[in-house]
Order: sequence, then C-alpha cells, then structure tokens
Amino acid sequence: MTADTERTAEPTTGDRPADRWTPGTPILWRYRANGREHPHICRPVTVVEDGPGLLAVWLAPGTPCVKPQLSDGTPVHREPLATRYTKPRTATRCRWLGSGVLKLARPGQPWSVWLFWEPDWRFRSWYVNLEEPLRRWPGGVDSEDHFLDLDVYTDRTWRWQDEDEFAQAQAAGLMDAGQAGRVRAAGRAALAVVQAWGSPFADGWEHWRPDPAWPVPRLPHDWDRPPGDGAVTAPPVTPAPSPPGVTAPRRSAG
Repeated sequence: MTADTERTAEPTTGDRPADRWTPGTPILWRYRANGREHPHICRPVTVVEDGPGLLAVWLAPGTPCVKPQLSDGTPVHREPLATRYTKPRTATRCRWLGSGVLKLARPGQPWSVWLFWEPDWRFRSWYVNLEEPLRRWPGGVDSEDHFLDLDVYTDRTWRWQDEDEFAQAQAAGLMDAGQAGRVRAAGRAALAVVQAWGSPFADGWEHWRPDPAWPVPRLPHDWDRPPGDGAVTAPPVTPAPSPPGVTAPRRSAG
C-alpha cells in the first residue's frame, strides 16, 4: 500500500500543477473555520502514499497540532451545544494524545476515511469524516469540516455521528439549507460505499503499519500561512514515539 517511486505532477485547484509528495514527506492537514478562509485546525502528518486516486497520510501520536477553543479557554466539546458555535473562538496549540490515525482521501471526494487502532494495534474502526474535497497546496491540504460523520465497524455495521452538531451548525447559520442538503447527499453516497464494502474498506489498510523510522513532524511557525503564499517552512522533526499511546478521541475535526 505504500509507494516507493517519485511522484509526478497532477492538477489541483485552478490550472496550477503540484508535485506529488513522496512517502515520508511531512505536510499539513488543515481545516478552515466554517465559511471562512483562515485555518483553525492544523495537524502535521507524514505522507504514506500520494497517487492519482489516493492521498494517504499518517497522524502520529504526540504530534503538535492546532485546534480551536473558546476565547475564555473552554474546550469546544465542553461548551453546551446551544452556544458552541456562537461564542468567540481562538486557536490553541496542543498535542495529539491518542493512538495514531491513518487518513485516506480521494481527489474530489467530499469525505475522508480515517482508521483507528487500539494502543496494541488491534484495529478498532473506520471513521468517515464528511468535509469539503481536499484542496492541495505546496505545504499540504486544506478542507472544511461538515460536522456530520459516520462510524464503521469491523463487522460492517455503521452509525451516524454528530447529527446534533450538524443540526446546530445549521441553526447557528454555519451552513444554509442548500449546503446541508449537499452534505446529506455526500453522507448517503459514503454510506453506499460502506454498504457495498468498497474501497478503502475492502483494501486491507487496517493491516498497514507506519515506518518506525519516520519522525514526528513539528508544527511550523507559519502553520496558518495562506495556501497561495507557497510552501510552509520545512519543519524540524522529533523522534516518533512507539508504540502509539492512549486511545484517540472520537470527535477530532471540529
């Protein structure tokens, strides 16, 4: 599943080509605040595979990240749902405290699929994160989270996640009825792939393991650089912890 050859160029947004990333390259996986252009979530990740039909990256345990919190310091997930999307926010630095996550995304697809393991590498589940199709730029990829998600289990059962947040985001004006309808349609399309047990669920990615020589990328000082400004300053690295640590939080995009 990992690639070992130099990547060729592919078109991205607009007509500007971008070189593919070779395995082991650190890039940034970012999410913009809903309806805005400025990123408020940033996760340095390591490229596993970058081909015409798939981008796979590894989010290692202990990775320094950026996430939003309320301006008074309250973690977003602890704020009551009624005011979660209306109170002022700021960005804060943190570390990914859970087990590592493998993220898989196909060009133009309005979701990505994340794989979660227990600390002993027993596979736990897939997580379908509904989002804007990834937009590539020299330093990584950008998207916008769409709140609604889908958990998929090893027995091929599934369940929707965060339907309450999806409804509240609409009530707070973060998405209109048209966008909400498109997100629901994307969710149904993703569910059809699950029910047919298509790619990537049938591809064996749950047996994948990261290269133990890969270091954990650091968070660059210009993590929020506009994508049109070119590549983010190459970050230094720190040794990767092994094996992964505690269980990853279920809700992680927003």
